[in-house]
Amino acid sequence: MTAYVGIDLHRRRSLAVCIDEEGERLWWRRFENSPLTMADVIGEAGPAPEVVLEATFGWYWAADVIVDAGGRVHLAHPLGIKGFENRRVKNDLKDATLLADLLRMGRLPEAWIPPGSVRQLRELVRYRHRLNQLRSGLKSQIHGVLGKVGVIPQLKWLWGPSGSEFLSELRLGAAYQLRVESLRELIELYDQEIAGLDRRIHHRLRDDPGYGAIRQLTGVGPVFAGVFCAEVGNVTRFHRPEQLCSWAGLTPRLRESDTKTIQGSITKQGSRLVRWAALEAVTRHHGGPAIQASFRRIADRRGINRAKVAAARKLLTLVFYGLRDGEIRCLTRPEEPAA
Repeated sequence: MTAYVGIDLHRRRSLAVCIDEEGERLWWRRFENSPLTMADVIGEAGPAPEVVLEATFGWYWAADVIVDAGGRVHLAHPLGIKGFENRRVKNDLKDATLLADLLRMGRLPEAWIPPGSVRQLRELVRYRHRLNQLRSGLKSQIHGVLGKVGVIPQLKWLWGPSGSEFLSELRLGAAYQLRVESLRELIELYDQEIAGLDRRIHHRLRDDPGYGAIRQLTGVGPVFAGVFCAEVGNVTRFHRPEQLCSWAGLTPRLRESDTKTIQGSITKQGSRLVRWAALEAVTRHHGGPAIQASFRRIADRRGINRAKVAAARKLLTLVFYGLRDGEIRCLTRPEEPAA
């Protein structure tokens, strides 16, 4: 008989519920979070139990412990069970029971569990993105300080050699000067950390054929290619490029009832980082030769913003084929005939 275990995972303490194939509760247990106690809980459910937990804070270690303890782990997608949040009674016991029951009935909305190597790559890529956001905030602070003292830089780009020389020659009040110098030192430190992460990410991906293929796309450099490889992971889990675009939140909402159909704006449900990378990659060059024509056609008819989203979807479609096949055929030049 197969046992189904639902775990309501929290930061310090969690609760596990075990039910049988008929949905009858066998036992429940609240326990302190640790690999040892988690393994004991899984062992109590018998051989090869089906275990489900929600993709919440710190689920990595729990999933690894469940697999090592002989369980088959399932990851519940938070958006898929969001509608169950409006129950009259909501507590840890009912949450864990609900997860186990959905798994038992085959109605659990599951999320993909990336292997350890992909998780580590994601950690590097996401940390790099976070550092870049923090660095942008420091640069904005410098502009804010200059605005307070009435200094308007004439340079379009303040963070190159000319900008550095301009900032070094400034003579401000003591407090303003101190803040600008401190911010510049912090920015330099962030530059070093981000450059180091770029080297590590490239070293991990340099032999990946998909990484090399998608870098041929206009607007996709090492940074965006690293984002696509890390966040998408095993692209074969998507059967079609449309599924990848939907997972990234770049497809429109659809509401249909009888003869009435309404298409809204894009869902923005999915990987924020992939969506950001796809939109940023088409901002400047509009996708390059493979996408520019359709971008201009949509922009003339429906505006720049809609064209940008459509171009991002087309770019992500090409990313799908590049990661899957190790090449993007529409970018491959035909060989010249021999003389």
